[in-house]
Amino acid sequence: MAKKSTATASPRPHIDIGKQSRLAKLFSTFAQRTAAWTGHPTAFLMAVGVVVAWIVTGPLFNYSDTWQLVINTGTTIVTFLMVFLIQNTQNRDMLSMQLKLSELVLAIKGAEDEFASIEDLSEDELEALHNACRSRAQQTLEHLEKRREGDGKPRGGKSRKSAKA
Repeated sequence: MAKKSTATASPRPHIDIGKQSRLAKLFSTFAQRTAAWTGHPTAFLMAVGVVVAWIVTGPLFNYSDTWQLVINTGTTIVTFLMVFLIQNTQNRDMLSMQLKLSELVLAIKGAEDEFASIEDLSEDELEALHNACRSRAQQTLEHLEKRREGDGKPRGGKSRKSAKA
């Protein structure tokens, strides 16, 4: 079984942020700022404006192949680049959430350390752990139901006699 956490966990390691490459720092900053800007209502309204302008210019260009190619090419390029930015922000968000959850698991006395690094398990290991947790939850539920039946009290905590009165 996994090692249990203790409240006196080892001291936190020093985190040296300076070792990140300059390119990684620049991309991270760019991705964060771009994601924040493109998620703003103004950016959405600008995109709507571009589409409206494209639609309005349709009759001027006789709805030509070139006119259609402009919007297709533009949207394809923007979509292609946004995929990388979105993936970067998703990776950062997921990692930061995992770190926060790991810190909570490690801080809880009696919690199993195995859960602090659960994101590193294989698909089969995750499935096995899921089944084990489901089994433990089912056993706990059955135990609680047996205790409840043995008390002779309904769920509200009153005895059957006082509940009828």
